[in-house]
Amino acid sequence: MNKRILIWWTALIFVLACNAPSSAPTQTSNLLATLSASTPLPVTPVLVTGLPPAPTSGIGFPSPPVVFTSSSINPPVGHIVFTCQIFKVQASNQICIINADGTGFRRLTTDDSRQHYYPSLSPDGKSVVYAAFREENVYEIYEMGLATANVTRLTNRIGILNAPEISPNGKYIIFKHSSGFNNKNNVWIMDRNGGNVNNVPRAEGWDPTWAPDGKHVLFASDRDGTVQLYSIHIDGDELHKISNLPAIRGRSDWSSDGKYIVTYSGQPWKREVYIMNADGTNAHVLSPAGGNSQGPSFSPDGQWVTFTAYYDHFNDENGCEIYIMRVDGTDLRRLTDNDYCDYQPRWGP
Repeated sequence: MNKRILIWWTALIFVLACNAPSSAPTQTSNLLATLSASTPLPVTPVLVTGLPPAPTSGIGFPSPPVVFTSSSINPPVGHIVFTCQIFKVQASNQICIINADGTGFRRLTTDDSRQHYYPSLSPDGKSVVYAAFREENVYEIYEMGLATANVTRLTNRIGILNAPEISPNGKYIIFKHSSGFNNKNNVWIMDRNGGNVNNVPRAEGWDPTWAPDGKHVLFASDRDGTVQLYSIHIDGDELHKISNLPAIRGRSDWSSDGKYIVTYSGQPWKREVYIMNADGTNAHVLSPAGGNSQGPSFSPDGQWVTFTAYYDHFNDENGCEIYIMRVDGTDLRRLTDNDYCDYQPRWGP
């Protein structure tokens, strides 16, 4: 009898020991499910097909496929127009467009024999304005309807024009004007249909872009020696020097809320995208290092920046591609992947 009792107690102790809690951590079998439980949004990964891989922080390292998640805050939306050097010859540059998620790439202009450049989208996203060569010392401004592909020439032999941009209210266009006979550049303004062409007084410079209020423009100028950014009212009043960076080139943009400005600065092959407050304070590098980054433009919601860079084809003159990143410099993504240069991106609806 005592032997049976001993065997019974031994079995009971073994069962209790097997069910005792362990101090060793257990692995989560489904990390995504665990994350989902801690956030009100689902976290289901969605592989975006057709989008080239985003580069890693090092040049030449293999890149994983871009994965968007349904929990992404402010995913990139809208369209980006840019100059695409599909023939690898500047004289035959074309205008192209792509969705902000990297899909829907298409060429917009069709004349292979002349240069097109400096595109920008209208505030309603229904058309694109750009400059194109017409004859010696004459570049005109054109507007193309995206739905119809109909093209309207807005200017007529007034000089070398580029960088057109439609005002936030859709009524006016600013652009850079020069005669071709000297190095003098000025910011000009005209009605949306090309009428009432005038210069913006005291706006001696290039690469103009509208402030969100539709009353001021930002432009680059070397009026004080080095190239810096200036803002001015379209009537020529309120001229203010904004930036204080060592090697600004020109192309810049104003965020939709009017709080921030992006531009680029640096020596050849060492350029970076900078972000600053609208008054020029707190200027700092935004782009990840090593891309020779330039020509930035804000997304309409102000949460992303598109720009040109060479992360994947550094030191290759045909290696510039269109990239996007968040306004804190994270989440770098490449949108184009061509054997020619894609540059001068402008983001719109």
